[in-house]
Amino acid sequence: MTCIECNRNLSYIDHKNSMDNYGVELCVQHQTRLEKVVKKNNTPIEAIKLYYGLKNAGVTPMLEWWDGKKSIDLAISRVKLNIEIDTEYNIITHKQAINDLEEAMHSFKNGFTTIRIPNVVIKYYLRETVNNILGIIEGLKVNIKAI
Repeated sequence: MTCIECNRNLSYIDHKNSMDNYGVELCVQHQTRLEKVVKKNNTPIEAIKLYYGLKNAGVTPMLEWWDGKKSIDLAISRVKLNIEIDTEYNIITHKQAINDLEEAMHSFKNGFTTIRIPNVVIKYYLRETVNNILGIIEGLKVNIKAI
């Protein structure tokens, strides 16, 4: 059992606490850093799991990236992809839906693509979600090269 950030050996307690809190193996130092980010931005645990799933797949995502207006759950800057995790997906209101659409429009105007992923998809289908995002990244790379 080692920290996925720094490869330090983890005690059983550190491993258990990290898995219980974040779903990934982190040392106390990296758990503390992540805890600050989570508290500051109300980061969903699924965003953390997806962040590490993408890192494990060779992508360099940014957790809680500031886009100038608000904090984005995950961003992949090389292809201008923003990923938002919807934690209350089943109770979306018409006001939230129009706000989401307006945010997507502003992202597109700034050259970014924003996708919204329900948290349950990551919770139950993390590997498939990572694979689909890898496909989206490849498609965006092709479009960037074409420009």
